[in-house]
Amino acid sequence: MKRSTYPLYVKMAHLAVLLMVCGLWTACSNTRYLQKEQNLLTNTDVNITGKLNSNEKTDLKNDLSSKSLMLQQPNQKVLGTRLKVWLYNQKNYEKKSNWFWNLMLAERNLQEPVIYDSLKTKESVARMISYLNNQGYFYATVGYKENIRRQKASVEYEVNTGKNFVIKKINYDIPDTAISKIVKDNLQFSHIKTNDAYKAGNLDRERERLTRVIRDAGYYKFNRELISFTVDTLNKSLFVDPLNPFESMPTVLSSDQKPLLDIDVEIKLPEDSASDLTKLFYLNKIYVFPDFKLQGNVNDTNYHTTQSRFLTIKYYENIIRPRVLSRAIQLRTNDKYSIQNYNNTVNRLYDLNLWQFVTLTYKENPDTVQKLDAYIQLTPRKKQEISTNFDISTSSDYFVGSGVSFGYRHYNLNRAANELHINVKGGVEVVKNNSQFDLQAQEYGITADLILPRFVTPFRLRQNNRSTAKTRISAGFNNLRRIDKFNIRNVTGSFGYEWNESVYKRWNVKPLTFTYVGVVLTKEFIDSVVSTSPYLRRSFEPAFVGGENITYIFSNNDVFHQRQNTYFRANFEESGLWLKGVNGALDVLSSKGENLETLSRVNISQFVRLELDYRHYWNYERSAVATRAYVGLGVPYGQSSVLPYIRQFTAGGPNSIRAWRLRTLGPGSYTDTSRVAQIFPDQTGDMKLEGNVEYRFNLIRLFGGSMNLKGATFLDLGNIWMLRKDTSRPGAEFQVGNLYKDLAIGTGAGLRVDFSYFVIRLDFGIPLKKPYPTKNSSGWYIGEWTLGDSRWRRENVTWNVAIGYPF
Repeated sequence: MKRSTYPLYVKMAHLAVLLMVCGLWTACSNTRYLQKEQNLLTNTDVNITGKLNSNEKTDLKNDLSSKSLMLQQPNQKVLGTRLKVWLYNQKNYEKKSNWFWNLMLAERNLQEPVIYDSLKTKESVARMISYLNNQGYFYATVGYKENIRRQKASVEYEVNTGKNFVIKKINYDIPDTAISKIVKDNLQFSHIKTNDAYKAGNLDRERERLTRVIRDAGYYKFNRELISFTVDTLNKSLFVDPLNPFESMPTVLSSDQKPLLDIDVEIKLPEDSASDLTKLFYLNKIYVFPDFKLQGNVNDTNYHTTQSRFLTIKYYENIIRPRVLSRAIQLRTNDKYSIQNYNNTVNRLYDLNLWQFVTLTYKENPDTVQKLDAYIQLTPRKKQEISTNFDISTSSDYFVGSGVSFGYRHYNLNRAANELHINVKGGVEVVKNNSQFDLQAQEYGITADLILPRFVTPFRLRQNNRSTAKTRISAGFNNLRRIDKFNIRNVTGSFGYEWNESVYKRWNVKPLTFTYVGVVLTKEFIDSVVSTSPYLRRSFEPAFVGGENITYIFSNNDVFHQRQNTYFRANFEESGLWLKGVNGALDVLSSKGENLETLSRVNISQFVRLELDYRHYWNYERSAVATRAYVGLGVPYGQSSVLPYIRQFTAGGPNSIRAWRLRTLGPGSYTDTSRVAQIFPDQTGDMKLEGNVEYRFNLIRLFGGSMNLKGATFLDLGNIWMLRKDTSRPGAEFQVGNLYKDLAIGTGAGLRVDFSYFVIRLDFGIPLKKPYPTKNSSGWYIGEWTLGDSRWRRENVTWNVAIGYPF
């Protein structure tokens, strides 16, 4: 009988697992280092009773288990044991010290044992009751049970919430009629509403909202301390004896009716009748300092002064045109003081990309009553920048890829805050054939963007004061050459607008886009690849792509959505409509019936294309869950029967379904096993569906936190399809009944080296389910895994190296 042997790395892995098991087993003996009267806190739990649904109980349990309320919590566990506590004991009691232990006993890997303290438990109970009262559970009770055995302590908190009080009525007592009208006009935005459950935090938010609303209406000195709330929790209709209500409290809590309360909102007049706290303030003079120095002085006599409409501009050098400042600054002489105008002005000035710091302050004018002078101090940033980027990557379909790009930016062209961006790039891909390296592809190109800080239209368009509109004019050239296969040249141009609808919503509308696609194919590539597929032959034809493009983006990744945040992008593109109009006009004007297509011998590509990309993120203290759903669809119309090559969809690769190489998956259940496909994978389609789930977690912090090593596991699924039947690629067309069979599913894991400003990512993917036939008729491939076979790993494990996260 032949004796099985294992590679050295397998034996080392077994040894590492054995050492880990031993370490985890010994980690259970942490109580041996305690003194006789000490007990190790091993478990805490919160049991909640009350008329709450499951979601409310879960949320409330999480809140009560927070460190601010539950003052003592057990040590963190690693794989079910308190390993960090064991390591702490090894350092402090066993005095372990050699190169291995010095590495293992770093401070980040240690945790001091939590010694149970009953006084902190009692303090936790008091804090929990206070928190429940603030949430409207005025008659909640909290008790606890402690269980101590073998120097291990566990605590169970018993919480009875009772019923949450509901707001029955809100009364407003505002003697000042003008302020009363402001409050009533904005009641729809109130944080306290009738029939809502009472929350003390909502009162704090309502006080801040009222302060902001009143100050925004011109009350510059209004003080939040003038606002007070009175809460009346006595619902006398439920009491048998209104004069002694607490005698009947059990009746209240057992009744099916919810206890009610009234809230009185009072905005007092200042005690001093001459006070300015409730008086309106107006703007007087507005001073702007476009090149203010960090340690500058607004009273410097070296300033030049220019008066422009409502602005007084003081400057050393004339770096900006006055009309640019007038458009951005939302303050006007004799207008009421407004917080909103303050915010709009600061945001729009920052959006011009001209200033490193923007400071807006108000000072009372000593010569006038209730008048403010505004001082806008602008510290300039560098007017021009030059940047260089180098990229080096490797993948399963090439040995090494490298690229370099040079960028130039001018932020204040013609002293009008016009931005000019020019980017030049070049790159190559090298493959290794046996012992020699061959050039596989090369690419170079140039792009230029002119960004104007306003809407440029043939008609007057009123702009929302909160929006930051820009006009972008773009042009570019790109050349992609696949050695011995093809050469594709793109000449592009576009004219469009960009603006923010709100803090989270952004639009990019291009009413005019144009691309010329020039294609040159080698004879060998035509004979071996293109001629065998009518679809590819039509895809590689030169074409004019011209039309419109609309992109909508929603993203709420900010400090207010740290636990969960969402990203959504919708992109719609149409090609051919206005080009066909130009064609028709040339037909009419030309006596010979010539048009754009006949003169250039290039067809106009007609299609509509839609992309929907939805992402949602759950962020935790040391981990995160990221999800993505993507839908792409392109439909040719008119004289076009296929999408142009540069607008088709592909699947696989480092940012898609990572168990397949780039452009090797699909379309549908089709798989290309030809020799050419091994060298030149290039599968494309008219439609794409994709879904991804990735669990990301922290591993090790290095160099004081400047570099973090993180891990990830993921599940990817999806494919591409054709909308029409392709005889050269059977199974490529989309059919609803075959959707499940055609889905490719892959899984894998990876490492990320996070330098804060960029991330290097290494992933490996393995197919779980293939859309094409395998030994299993359903396509599931996990039963065919042979991870111990090096040849199988080379053929089935796909490695991806990339910069940044996949989504």
